[in-house]
Amino acid sequence: MKKAYSMAGMKKTVFAGTGIAAAWLAAVFLFAAETISASAAAGIEEGIYAGNLELSGLNEASASEEIRRFVDSLSSASYTFSIGEHKEQVTGAQLGLYWANPELVSEAASLGKAGNLVVRFKALKDLSRSPKVYDIALGFDEAKAKTLLAGYKEKYDQKAEDATITRTEAGVFEMSGGNSGVELNIDGSLENIRAFVQNIADGSGEHECALDAEIVAPRGNPDDLARIKDVLGTFSTSYSSSSRDRAANVANGCRLINGHTVFPGETLSVLDCITPFSTENGYFLAGSYLNGQVVESLGGGICQVSTTLYNAVLLSELEVVERHNHSMIVSYVKPSMDAAIAESSGKDFKFRNNTDVPVYIEGRTADRTITFTIYGEETRDTANRKVSYESETLEKIDPGNPVISTSSAPIGTVSSQSAHIGYKAKLWKVVTENGQSTREEVNSSYYKATPRMVTFGTATADPAIAAAMQAALATGDVDHIKGVAAALSAQEQANQAAAAQAMQDALAAQAAAEAAAAQQAAPVPEVTAPETPAQ
Repeated sequence: MKKAYSMAGMKKTVFAGTGIAAAWLAAVFLFAAETISASAAAGIEEGIYAGNLELSGLNEASASEEIRRFVDSLSSASYTFSIGEHKEQVTGAQLGLYWANPELVSEAASLGKAGNLVVRFKALKDLSRSPKVYDIALGFDEAKAKTLLAGYKEKYDQKAEDATITRTEAGVFEMSGGNSGVELNIDGSLENIRAFVQNIADGSGEHECALDAEIVAPRGNPDDLARIKDVLGTFSTSYSSSSRDRAANVANGCRLINGHTVFPGETLSVLDCITPFSTENGYFLAGSYLNGQVVESLGGGICQVSTTLYNAVLLSELEVVERHNHSMIVSYVKPSMDAAIAESSGKDFKFRNNTDVPVYIEGRTADRTITFTIYGEETRDTANRKVSYESETLEKIDPGNPVISTSSAPIGTVSSQSAHIGYKAKLWKVVTENGQSTREEVNSSYYKATPRMVTFGTATADPAIAAAMQAALATGDVDHIKGVAAALSAQEQANQAAAAQAMQDALAAQAAAEAAAAQQAAPVPEVTAPETPAQ
């Protein structure tokens, strides 16, 4: 049997339920409306903060003024910037401190007052549970900050002073130096200041900001430097035939390199050690190579310094980074054993310390001999392993016939430059271990051949002598030309002496004639007899 339902009863029940819900919602909305209405006339809602500043009850203008007073107090306050161990005091005003988000006040003022009824009611209910805190954002004038940082950098930046050693006359190594350096990073320091400024606004930051300054540790410590005790390589060359000024340049260059400590992995540039080539730096004018000729230049002879050091480096088996041969052969070492220096063309000698211990360079000059000795820690098997270097001449190039030229110097004047044989050569490293030898090519070098160059003076006022000189030059025979030039010079000197004597004789004769003529033209004086005295 089916059960019958009363539709009228159902409608009555539904309508009754709907009425209760509607009444509840109406009550809720009425409460929300009353709550919102009660807060509408007030200022900023309760429980709203800007940082640690309570804004409750303030209107927008008052809230802004409150925050500005707070920022002004931060601007007038003093803060500490630390650069390593150094401290600097700076005010917020010096940084150009300012309030960067003033829009927070309008946002705070609209909270609980903007949006529909539900949104505003929810905002107020949230505030009743927990406060709303707006962050006060601070900014600073980066241009002012960079100016401050640039001043600190100039004031405090300093290079690390490496520890050094010196070898005394008694052969004892003495250690000195070793101070840390400071290098301020401006971009990194700006980032640190940004974080520091925000911490000030939050009230959670200290009043000291560590700038981005790298502490650069010095190279060399007593333990490492104490390991420098062994001779790794030594080499000497003689400059006994050098002029006084060239000898002085060799001694000066040796002095400028002596005492350098080269740390592991470091590259030493000889050019950096010995320049500038100036009288103030101890140099004199002396002969040097330039485009196949010998010319006078400040520092002439300095290549003998770099060459001597080059060979000491080879024997020490340090790494050669840069080496150049001379344009023409030199006399103080064999071919391919030289190392040229030329500031104008960028020729340098550089080597790198490829050991794990610092090396020390000692340079000495005595009895017209220069010696470089390199000290370090010997790790090679010197008992069973020997290293030597061999120069191999691959080709000799004839310089050819002499080149004859003339100048406006007087007849008989002769200047010359010696011929230089050209060479192609190689240098070999020979390593002998347990009686077995291996050879390794170190370098290959090419030296230009330059002929003998002779210049003869041709200036004379005598056409006959000039013609005789030109005839001699036409033969191309240097010795013949020299003989003719000497004879013509003697003839010209004799002619000049005869002419001078003739001129003197003529002047003497003229003077005598003029004296005689003057005597004849002079009047004869009148002679009168003396009176006889009265008796």
